[in-house]
Amino acid sequence: MKHLAMLALRSAWNRRLTLGLVMLTIALSVSMLLGVERIRRDAYNNFAQSVSGTDLVVGARTSPVQLMLYAIFRMGEATNNIRWESVEQLARHPSVAWTIPLSLGDSHHGFPVLGTSAAYFERFRYGDDRPLGFTAGKPFVQLFDAVIGAEVADRLGYRTGDKISLTHGMQDIALSEHRDKPFVVTGILARTGTPVDRSVHVSLEAIEAIHLDWQGGARMPGLDIPAEHVRKFDLRPKQVTAVLVGLKSRAAVFRTQRYVNDFRDEPLLAILPGVALDQLWQMVAVVERSLLSISALVVMVGLCGLVAVVLAGLNERRRELAILRSVGAQPGDILLMLVIEGLGLTLAGCCLGILMLAGVGALLGPLVEMRFGLSLPLSILSVEEIPLLLAVIGVGLLASLVPGYRAYRLSLADGLTPRL
Repeated sequence: MKHLAMLALRSAWNRRLTLGLVMLTIALSVSMLLGVERIRRDAYNNFAQSVSGTDLVVGARTSPVQLMLYAIFRMGEATNNIRWESVEQLARHPSVAWTIPLSLGDSHHGFPVLGTSAAYFERFRYGDDRPLGFTAGKPFVQLFDAVIGAEVADRLGYRTGDKISLTHGMQDIALSEHRDKPFVVTGILARTGTPVDRSVHVSLEAIEAIHLDWQGGARMPGLDIPAEHVRKFDLRPKQVTAVLVGLKSRAAVFRTQRYVNDFRDEPLLAILPGVALDQLWQMVAVVERSLLSISALVVMVGLCGLVAVVLAGLNERRRELAILRSVGAQPGDILLMLVIEGLGLTLAGCCLGILMLAGVGALLGPLVEMRFGLSLPLSILSVEEIPLLLAVIGVGLLASLVPGYRAYRLSLADGLTPRL
């Protein structure tokens, strides 16, 4: 076996340029396969950790997926709102430790505006129970203060102290703009890789203030309340879109969920974020499976290239193989030598692919986390990736049997007889 391995190595070295290109193809294929798997896994982790530490998400009666879409991901529209009295009654429940009311419906240059309370910056968690942080400024204090996410700041070039105006609804129409009541950016949140990055945060009282002279989605004719006069009115919220709820004990989650779902004053729905996120991920899982399938096909193409190159070189190596037979090598030895050669190329390509992926991760990992908030761990090979790598090596072994079997069938006379 040792002598056959040395012969295979020396033979491969004589054809190092051609086989080197094949090995590079396999390495790129393996890098793509493992890279897609790593991004898929990390994207799922970031997706599943868009909200953390919240026991229940409460909204108007609808489907759990739709409630998660607009309450957490700021996508779509709520079927109905929750009356503020219901929010206060929920906050007084003996099992509830804290609540974060959320009010959606306005936008700023296509980015959703979230009305909330100061508890949002204290209680909201994402990832592995990570709190929100600021890269500049502080939470809103005054009525017309605004805190923007990292992507809003980067895309629109905002800094603390800049003035912005909000738009009624998600359509960026000049007639729907609350231009008479501008906001001042007082804080910029650190990047989280969650919908927080794409949100503009203001107080619930500010949401009421900018809509004092609006009704039914349009400005009331003949009524214009200047920004300096809005504090004379009652700015207590009348309704919100959803509420994030934290409980004093996780053991009370199902009891509290049943209390909300059976709420008598209005139809409400309470969902567990983890369960709803899993349901939502299943809806988009076909995309990740498609990417993984494409990567697997790329690996297959690379291994087919290995088979093609070795088969194409057999005609040139017939005399070499015949000489080996003439000095005592058995047909099985020839088969084993070519299998060792193909398997060695596959293993070398896998190792090179792993190193290439680790190098790319080390170079681009900080940039990806800073730009997209996607955390890519700096690891050579994870436990989840080992089955994929073993599958590639197994397929490479099977692919090596094709030229090996072809060489096995070459006879001594075929290798020594001149072909005219």
